[in-house]
Amino acid sequence: MARAAASPTPKSGFERVLHSSDVLLAVGVALILGMMIIPLPEGALDLLLITNIAVALVMLLVAMYITAPLQFSAFPALLLLATLFRLGLNISSTRLILLHGHAGSVIDAFGQFVVGGNYVVGVVVFMILVVIQFVVITNGAGRVAEVAARFTLDAMPGKQMAIDADLNAGLINEAQARQRRRAIEQEADFYGAMDGASKFVKGDAIAGVIIIFVNILGGLTIGVFQLGLSPAQALSRYTLLTVGDGLVSQIPALLISTATGIIVTRAASDANLGRDIASQILANPRALFLVAGLLLALGLVPGLPKLPLFLIAAGLGAAGYLVRRRLAAAPTSTEEAPAEPTTRAEPENVRQFLRVDPLELEIGYGLIPLTDASQGGMLLGRVTLLRRQMALDLGLILPTIRIHDNPELHPNQYTIKLRGVRVATGEVRANRLLAMNPGLAEQEIPGIPTVEPAFGLPAIWIAADDRERAEVLGYTVVDPTSVIITHLSEVIRAHAASILSRQDVQTLLDHVKEEHAALVNELVPNTLTLGEVQRVLQNLLRERVSIRDLVTILEAVADQARLTRDPDQLAEAARQALGRQITNQYLGEDGRLAVLTLAPDWQQVLAQHIVQTERGPNIQLEPALAQRLLTRLREGMERMAAAGRQPVLLCPARLRLPLRRFVELTLPSLAVLAYGEVSPNTEVVTREIIDGAET
Repeated sequence: MARAAASPTPKSGFERVLHSSDVLLAVGVALILGMMIIPLPEGALDLLLITNIAVALVMLLVAMYITAPLQFSAFPALLLLATLFRLGLNISSTRLILLHGHAGSVIDAFGQFVVGGNYVVGVVVFMILVVIQFVVITNGAGRVAEVAARFTLDAMPGKQMAIDADLNAGLINEAQARQRRRAIEQEADFYGAMDGASKFVKGDAIAGVIIIFVNILGGLTIGVFQLGLSPAQALSRYTLLTVGDGLVSQIPALLISTATGIIVTRAASDANLGRDIASQILANPRALFLVAGLLLALGLVPGLPKLPLFLIAAGLGAAGYLVRRRLAAAPTSTEEAPAEPTTRAEPENVRQFLRVDPLELEIGYGLIPLTDASQGGMLLGRVTLLRRQMALDLGLILPTIRIHDNPELHPNQYTIKLRGVRVATGEVRANRLLAMNPGLAEQEIPGIPTVEPAFGLPAIWIAADDRERAEVLGYTVVDPTSVIITHLSEVIRAHAASILSRQDVQTLLDHVKEEHAALVNELVPNTLTLGEVQRVLQNLLRERVSIRDLVTILEAVADQARLTRDPDQLAEAARQALGRQITNQYLGEDGRLAVLTLAPDWQQVLAQHIVQTERGPNIQLEPALAQRLLTRLREGMERMAAAGRQPVLLCPARLRLPLRRFVELTLPSLAVLAYGEVSPNTEVVTREIIDGAET
């Protein structure tokens, strides 16, 4: 007898609710709109009013218990729905008050018990609540949300540069970098949404004031002209109900406004708000003792109530005593954290001066502490991580990077040499931090003006004590070791083709041969020489295409090598095989490929001006026409960069290589892709078409 198929694990009630939450939300919004049209019975209105109070309390407590604002990222949308729900209740209660002169037990209790049945007191209490909400909490929360949104947007470029610096230094991998970039975008979106959502709270407070006066006027009109009541009776009857309705609505609104203020003023922490407040206020017993002494002194002043002053003073004194005992019992010695593992420096050997190192980092004597682990220097360890990161990103096995001091350099200067030739230089200060202004920070901080060496950005060397202030103002702050590592990483990426030697290629082929011996034996040396394979890989690295997937590259080269041994054509065949990898390299956060394209007239002109040279196909245009094309491309690149996209030019395969050579000196950051290099499932978005060839 066949066994019955295993049934799926039944879902719990909570999981079922989460699974159908979108349906429940849609039904809830529909019911809110229905409240504005369909009259509600008094019992249903009482239930919904209590629900409104409960929702407001839940939102307030959740805001107090989160440790970072993004943990409640749904708050702006929830705030809008809560405001809409509260306005729907106002319409329903107004309808009952004006039609029947009664609106349920909840509103009646707030009108009779909370304000003692005195509508004058009720109006005063209501107005005080509105002033507290509108003038104090809502305005303050709105201003904080506006400033937070502006500072968050201003700091985005700097934070993204810091992520790139950590990625280049090998401190994080690509997945972690993407996750951190996504967190930055979510933070910017959240504070922007909170800036807009705070307007809902302000509008709701204004609407509450208008509604109460409209209801009082409407009730007075109905009571006097329709029910025949005296003005005093009508005013007492309808004003009490209206004030009760206003209090029932404004108290939840005040709670939600408070939750808004807590979220926009909440800094990221490891604990909830209550624990942070308690731990920080009770951290210094001296403040508690001083306040207790002041209260005792006030208790001796004639006319002041002594009992409450003495009771509170005694409580503060006892709290200060307990805090001081706890601090005295806490261990005072702290164990030193283990130093980061660093690479052991090679012993000095005179014969080393007879050979040329592939990569060298020379530092002035003022930067020697950066290499000393006993002084907290992490440069040696970071260089080791950088070699590992380059292997992951480019598939390139970097040779040992020799680090040594050079007494001829300025104390704070360093140079990067490639095969004995200086290719880059920079200056850092070992005892300071580099603060880069993204360009929109309103305040300046004291420091030594400088230029960030890797990207040429204006920056300031600041003291370590000013780091927190600089970050609050929107500056990107990095340590001197990260500055050097980022610069070294950019130099390696830019000169990767020159770093790759024949011996490096042989090492890579030997590694591939362990699992794909047939592929390597077929290609080298039977079809291509080691030098030809090297030039193919150098062509790929020159355009920052990773050669880590060497099996795919060699298979594509082996197939194409039956037709040609031209390294340029072989590299183009390898690019076609690596289309998915190349495409993913330029995808945006939305998963789409944004590109510039050439108008047909430009494609025709460029195809007519391709000339075969010793270096392969090149484009030779008249100076005026060439300048026009470069200008149009530069303008398109700037617009794409302003939109947060990496500039990519998409063109036919026959134009890709000569066009890349045409723009590489003037526009080195422009990636040129062929149509065939785009993976089939990628959504391509044409941001701009470069035209104007015939003008």
